[in-house]
Amino acid sequence: MRACIARFLRDNSGATAMEYGLIIAALAAAIIVVMFSIGNKIKDMFVFIEGNLSR
Repeated sequence: MRACIARFLRDNSGATAMEYGLIIAALAAAIIVVMFSIGNKIKDMFVFIEGNLSR
């Protein structure tokens, strides 16, 4: 039983999974920010084109 507990305390696989989770969350946040930024620029471009076509 003592060996089982010692092996559990030395196991770092949960920490690795947590690190990967944090990396994925950071990448997802960065992608969302970039997409909103690009989305607004694309929307502005279409509004500009629409304004020039309706003249």
